[in-house]
Amino acid sequence: MNKARVLIVDDEADIRELVEIALSRMGLKTTSAANLTEARQHLRQQAFDLCITDMRLPDGSGISLVREIQDQFPQTPVAVITAFGNAEAAVDSLKAGAFDFVSKPVDVAILRKLVDTALKLRQPTEPEPVAEDPAGGLLGEHESVKRLRALIERLARSQAPVHISGESGTGKELVARLIHARGPRAHEPFVPVNCGAIPTELMESEFFGHLKGSFTGAHRDKVGLFQAAEGGTLFLDEVAELPLHMQVKLLRALQERTVRPVGAESETPVNVRIISATHRDLAAAVEQGTFRQDLYYRLNVIEVRTPALREHPTDIPLIAGHILSAMAGRLLLDDTPVLHDDALDALQGYVFPGNVRELENILERALTLCDNGQIHADDLQLRPCSAPHASAGQTGGAALGQQIEDIEREAIREALVKTRYNKTKAAELLGMSFRSLRYRIKKLGLDQE
Repeated sequence: MNKARVLIVDDEADIRELVEIALSRMGLKTTSAANLTEARQHLRQQAFDLCITDMRLPDGSGISLVREIQDQFPQTPVAVITAFGNAEAAVDSLKAGAFDFVSKPVDVAILRKLVDTALKLRQPTEPEPVAEDPAGGLLGEHESVKRLRALIERLARSQAPVHISGESGTGKELVARLIHARGPRAHEPFVPVNCGAIPTELMESEFFGHLKGSFTGAHRDKVGLFQAAEGGTLFLDEVAELPLHMQVKLLRALQERTVRPVGAESETPVNVRIISATHRDLAAAVEQGTFRQDLYYRLNVIEVRTPALREHPTDIPLIAGHILSAMAGRLLLDDTPVLHDDALDALQGYVFPGNVRELENILERALTLCDNGQIHADDLQLRPCSAPHASAGQTGGAALGQQIEDIEREAIREALVKTRYNKTKAAELLGMSFRSLRYRIKKLGLDQE
């Protein structure tokens, strides 16, 4: 493969020289420009695999260069050099389309990791296969689903923090996995964490790790979630559940790109992409004072919304068919169960407060009730349920979905206690398969208890 070529744009000669030396030791070819005018001339004359530009230039802003390259040379990622501590400028650059940023004084180790990740974008590698999703994957031909798939492809080429909002059961983790799998970090770890499932007193240790003897019970060194995700993606699910004291520590880790394990005297650089998600209204949490505004802006650089199933009911036959086909495979059935027209009509008229996850549960139950793999409306046993008011928007649907999850969580807890935590007997008591119970335990966070 030919040596990658990098354009370096900075009016300070010492910074240009530092970056040139660092990149030449990586075996890369470099071209330098002291201002926007020179940079534009170089871009017209040859193609570059990466551009690194300062935010402030004598004849304009690096942000304008980011936008120009995004428009004219979309395959060329751009990284921005920002002033130390200027978090607002860093966020602005990412929103403008920058691949990533590095702060002054430039840390060579961080710069090399950034460049290495950016150059992986030019390598024609097959994306990592995403693990089969029990809710059917990101299927659908509705315009909202098509837009979501297109957005995922664009976000995969960036390192900007992404916040995924949407009701419970709409596939937020699946979207995060797809962004990871289609980007340059695909072959590195994807580490999901449910922020609401970690005991408050253990949060710092879980996120940043600890050294042996740093506190009572620390019998050995522990690697934190940030270190476990090194080079890859850390997915912060239900991020709104983080307590305020942990929000402060998380913000610092994101700004400095370093973590300090509990009991350690020095900080450790980390190279991870952050994707967060919640079914709650994060902006409302900021207004209520339960979520820090500065952390909100850091996480919510780009927002992605997963549509509720009732917003694209025309996709229900496709999604339901995929779910039934997967069930047939798991149960070793000779034929895939069939949904009759009356069942399809009933499903498309239902509001699905639990979204695709609820659809899966409904179909699994129907499969046990139907005759000869022929599913009719009566087999679905749909419960009367009114749709959330339009004015309530996402928050109303999320609240209803949360209530259903809370009821289900309590029922599973009660069944486990009654059966002395025998999952096979608990599944029988609840009228579901063992496989379904195991899945629900994991999705509801009960396996952390």
